[in-house]
Amino acid sequence: MTQEAHVTQGPLTTEAGAPVADNQNSETAGIGGPVLVQDQLLLEKLAHFNRERIPERVVHARGAGAYGTFTVTADVTGYTRAGFLSEVGKQTETFLRFSTVAGNLGSADAVRDPRGWALKFYTEEGNYDLVGNNTPVFFVKDAIKFPDFIHTQKRDPYTGSQEADNVWDFWGLSPESTHQVTWLFGDRGIPASYRHMNGYGSHTYQWNNEAGEVFWVKYHFKTDQGIKNLTTEEAVKVSGLDPDSHQRDLRESIERGDFPSWTVQVQIMPAADAAGYRFNPFDLTKVWPHEDYPPIEIGKLELDRNPENIFAEVEQSVFSPAHFVPGIGPSPDKMLQGRLFAYGDAHRYRVGVNADHLPVNRPHATEARTNSRDGFLYDGRHKGAKNYEPNSFGGPVQTDRPLWQPLPVTGVTGNGEAPVHAEDNDFVQAGNLYRLMSEGEQERLIGNLAGFIAQVSRDDIAARAIGNFRQADEDFGKRLDAAVQALRG
Repeated sequence: MTQEAHVTQGPLTTEAGAPVADNQNSETAGIGGPVLVQDQLLLEKLAHFNRERIPERVVHARGAGAYGTFTVTADVTGYTRAGFLSEVGKQTETFLRFSTVAGNLGSADAVRDPRGWALKFYTEEGNYDLVGNNTPVFFVKDAIKFPDFIHTQKRDPYTGSQEADNVWDFWGLSPESTHQVTWLFGDRGIPASYRHMNGYGSHTYQWNNEAGEVFWVKYHFKTDQGIKNLTTEEAVKVSGLDPDSHQRDLRESIERGDFPSWTVQVQIMPAADAAGYRFNPFDLTKVWPHEDYPPIEIGKLELDRNPENIFAEVEQSVFSPAHFVPGIGPSPDKMLQGRLFAYGDAHRYRVGVNADHLPVNRPHATEARTNSRDGFLYDGRHKGAKNYEPNSFGGPVQTDRPLWQPLPVTGVTGNGEAPVHAEDNDFVQAGNLYRLMSEGEQERLIGNLAGFIAQVSRDDIAARAIGNFRQADEDFGKRLDAAVQALRG
């Protein structure tokens, strides 16, 4: 039986068989508003996606981690009331997990793939998780497309292998991916080690100060070791000789006292700037140009202690962008909004509903006080305490002060695209990135892309993919087309 015989014609439906009206945009409270829980297609897709593999992570399965310290180096109390950022010199214990994205638990480290950057701050106001990548942008801008994107990167259900057709078909049909793909296939697509790459919060987040003023921020972690990368040829050799190269490098550097560190910066946008900014500031496929909002140094991050047990502390570590502390909160970024649900849901499924009780995940500088009880591996820590609120037995009570400031919303509910700003375009920043590269960097970028696109079996899929890069920059597309044609004969 051929593969084509399994293709089902007709409208896309939910798991219950209802037709799907819009599979491109999650439902929001007005144009640009927060995502609604009533979008059951979004929740169904994300919940189903989280349960597709057991027991390893569906994405970011291959990783390494270390403990460290974050030290505040600048006064940011005018922007946020977060306790761990309250004074210069203040230190907070951290745990940072690095990872690749698409590979499974046994895959090699030195591959062309984004690197996950999941950082846990053990603050006195609870754990704050910052979940990002080593790239400041991403492939898609709405969480409803995330399961589809990852399916193209994973093994095809028919062949059991990653297929160039799937990858480039999706990227070609999703022009918003052009910026990230240009980044990924450039020189920084294969870091030499976890120590020699930057980290980014990627999403836009809210900071709010004691006066209730709101600011939008982006996080940057600039490596103090310097950027080092591998060429495709070097990575092939490293992957074959030492699949654990990144994990080994991180562990051994800490063992010998060569503690890796990063300079922590933020870009800060006053909330009033967002509506009139030249492009959507909550679009994960775009960066904020530094000339608009210069990065400001706020701290130092140093890793100085290896985990004692990889499974207990790295594999069972959980991170969620929904883990905020007072003074920090979400933005209307539609990818972030979906991740606020999906990460916690994945961990409750994969590690268990009591994953936050494990030593690596529980608060270290304060105590968790909840009314949640029982479930798999519950340790009985609450003993006979009442499990409801309010109660008359001295139980924990609410503070009546939200962690972040509320945002106004207008309009009708519906599956709307994000609001379009004056310069919103899927190709401009990819073209800018290409033109920033030296001739040598451009040549390697084109070679990396051409080698992969040439594996596509259908001319229309290859042509559409090349067309996206041509829209980013005419020279980019022209040179890529010639390179692909040369390889395809």
